[in-house]
Amino acid sequence: MERWLAAALDYLPRWLEFQMRQSEQPGLSLAVVHQGKPVLTAAFGHADRASGAALTPQHRFRVASHSKTFTAAALMKLRERARLQLDDPIGRHVSGLHPDVAAVTLAQLMSHSAGLMRDGRDSGQWVERRPFLDDAEVRADLADGTTIDANTRFKYSNHGYGLLGQAIEAITGEAYRDFVAREVVAASGLHDTLPDVPPEGAAGLNLASGHSSKWPVGERLVIPATMDTQGLSAATGFISTASDLARFFASLSPLAKKSVLSVASRREMTRRQWREPHAGVERWYGLGTMSGTLNGAAGAWDWFGHTGGFPGTLTRTACVPAQGLAIALLTNAADGPSQAWTDGALHVLQAFHKHGAPSRRSAAWTGRWWSLWGAFDLLAVDDKALIANPALLNPVQDAAEIELQGRDRQGVDRGRIALANGYGAHGEPVALKRDARGRPASFQLAGNLLLPEAAVVRELKDRYHAR
Repeated sequence: MERWLAAALDYLPRWLEFQMRQSEQPGLSLAVVHQGKPVLTAAFGHADRASGAALTPQHRFRVASHSKTFTAAALMKLRERARLQLDDPIGRHVSGLHPDVAAVTLAQLMSHSAGLMRDGRDSGQWVERRPFLDDAEVRADLADGTTIDANTRFKYSNHGYGLLGQAIEAITGEAYRDFVAREVVAASGLHDTLPDVPPEGAAGLNLASGHSSKWPVGERLVIPATMDTQGLSAATGFISTASDLARFFASLSPLAKKSVLSVASRREMTRRQWREPHAGVERWYGLGTMSGTLNGAAGAWDWFGHTGGFPGTLTRTACVPAQGLAIALLTNAADGPSQAWTDGALHVLQAFHKHGAPSRRSAAWTGRWWSLWGAFDLLAVDDKALIANPALLNPVQDAAEIELQGRDRQGVDRGRIALANGYGAHGEPVALKRDARGRPASFQLAGNLLLPEAAVVRELKDRYHAR
């Protein structure tokens, strides 16, 4: 493993532990893959907050719309076998559709440009007011035709992917779940991924429970998330682990050495086809994949991946082909910040990639330091140190840089803030002081004395008379 990556992977869990503590989220599962191989798996919090069961990397999650990527991969595999063409009208494979719906193509359905309704006339399945729709109910919802003209804009549709699942069944002559489990999941070497809850039910799946947001009830309620998604399996049924998801998306990179799909198919899946309109952050959609660019102080990283939202879980996966990296971050709450944390993790990776691994000279400049105002993290990189803020969703945003000046006769490591924003202490001195045993004891950041957490807890309790 490259040294910069090892240093980044050492910090990622420490930052995410802080974020979990600060946000009081129930659970988080994380996996990072580099050059097709897992390099980090970690889990924090609870699989079920009511029972107190600890979350492990082996717990499966409902990963919802990640299902669309598996469905798109299945269709691309059938295309490679000359069983279909992307410009086939869906009506060639699924009968009984309104003429306007029957005319939309497989590619339009895969790229969400078919103009179909998103979730039907009654989308109560997403709040467990009703069961998920079966195949006939999906078709019945589309009986009035398209909502807007096809091929005019990006318009997300779970029903569209429901139709794609029906097309796979018509083309292969077998159940969608059986085909995709064998030809995509098993063929990709994934051992903890299922297209949906099996017929025998969720017992034995080691499935993490979902959780509600804290409000409006005032507490988080457990959501079993064990429902069968029926005719919408191809859109939202999948169950997986962070490790399996990260490895699968890594295999979809056009640069991956091993994949269930040809390079040409992977390029077509991940190619930017439709821009998200009216979005604060520019993102694109291809064939079963989202994509965008992470812009940070360390440069721009193009990524592709997907998100997933199921009752009580929010998940995200991102692959950065140029760096050979893929990350999956799964949260089990309706307000889980999986998207923001994934971006933050990518920013951390990007910063270490830019600055490099710590040298012997900088290795001592590490640790978390506290005051009344919160915490700062010292990150050793190359021959300098960064001052990160673990409370931020991007902890290395505007990170100040410390120029190291060496250790003095009193054993104090001294330095100077060589780069900081205009509201920081640019140009001012810093010092890392040690106790009698040589352990870091305090961090002097310009005029601010920062201490270990326990020391600040005692100080604040004494000063403000906390019990």
